[in-house]
Amino acid sequence: MRRVAVLGGGPAGLAAAQAALALGAEVTLVDEGAGLGGQFWRHHDTITDPRLTHGRARFDRLRGALARATVHTGASVWSADVAASVTLRAFAGSADGPSRRSLAIEADAVVVATGAHDLALPVPGWTLPGVTTAGAAQALAKRDGVTVGRRTIVSGSGPFLLPVAQSLALTGSQVVGVHEASTVRALAAGWLPRPWQLAGKAGELVEYVAALARHRIPYRPGSAVVRVLGESRVEAAVVASLDAAWRPIPGTEREIVCDAVALGHGFTPRLEAALSLGCAIVGERGARFVAVDDEQRTSNPLVFAAGEVTGIGGADAALAEGAIAGFLAAGGSIDDSRLRGPLAVRRRMRAFAARLERAHGIRQGWTDWLDDDTVVCRCEGVAKQAIEQSSHAPMRAMKLASRAGLGPCQGRTCGHAVEEIMAQAGGRPSGFDRRPILAPIRLGELAGQSGD
Repeated sequence: MRRVAVLGGGPAGLAAAQAALALGAEVTLVDEGAGLGGQFWRHHDTITDPRLTHGRARFDRLRGALARATVHTGASVWSADVAASVTLRAFAGSADGPSRRSLAIEADAVVVATGAHDLALPVPGWTLPGVTTAGAAQALAKRDGVTVGRRTIVSGSGPFLLPVAQSLALTGSQVVGVHEASTVRALAAGWLPRPWQLAGKAGELVEYVAALARHRIPYRPGSAVVRVLGESRVEAAVVASLDAAWRPIPGTEREIVCDAVALGHGFTPRLEAALSLGCAIVGERGARFVAVDDEQRTSNPLVFAAGEVTGIGGADAALAEGAIAGFLAAGGSIDDSRLRGPLAVRRRMRAFAARLERAHGIRQGWTDWLDDDTVVCRCEGVAKQAIEQSSHAPMRAMKLASRAGLGPCQGRTCGHAVEEIMAQAGGRPSGFDRRPILAPIRLGELAGQSGD
């Protein structure tokens, strides 16, 4: 029986596990979350408003299919190696708990479906209490039924801002504005050509537009929060109009009273496991993804990848890619008739992902929002100027000199911003997401593995 390990319990990981099980594989799924579903299906069985969970029936079916799999939730993979087979090492249990279970998983193939995390570009004042990522604001609303503030501004770029605003409104916050950084021209260039290709997404768009209208939430393209104001917490935000490069247009600034700001500028893939497994990465700074072929196979023949680690394309793309990856990891063939549906969805969603990038891709002018003393690396309190001053040094030397990326998050929050600031200052950033230890572990736990 072929052994398949799946890293991640979001849409891609669940679809991969289901497909591998359908071919009779022995499947082990590992996910960091306390429950399955990832960000897309993050919910509480009794608290979550049903209007905040799309495709719940699909999730229930996928979760139900895991009855024959070994599932480890609340488990962090800290080491991933590949030789004749794949070896994953993880700890299961609370990261702050006194004792965690050590897991060692051997597999003939692995599907990396580790997803992505929020990307929030820094602005002056973003370290104030009351500023969150858009994903965190939505997670609190969906999972716990609470809102981040009474008056909230949602700012950033991408269609994800719409469900975030809906979630906040349904949990009792007054959303005083959704500020989309991309201009009307950029949005039109991305979404208007060949509108028939968006038929599968039209229903969601109509729902979100109706929600904004019902709650009287203004949607402002070509604008962004460029400064957050307050003493001990958020008291207001400065919003400005932006040009096509996302540079603030002088004279357009206005102050809006609020007590919370949710920032979301898309997502950045979690590449640590793929890098440790020797997978090739494509793309440039801030937009690097795992390279896969038509079979979702990476440059390592034992490793497949699916979902946001291969490109930001949404849940439908992740489900399709996961089904293909899991099926082939279990020994299936790309020509099997059972893959016709997922292959067709993948083709359609790759076109959607290209539209998404044209309409909402990050433009370089956002760094004009920053002051020299704006904190970029929140963990270590490193400001923009300190990063610029060491930008010509190799990445390791820059980290040691400025301490950017050396805090608890290991650059997961600030990596994109640090690399862009370095590049604009004439540096050549590389390797910010290469971490030998994939997840934080105690030294005592690491020492306990030495005899394995």
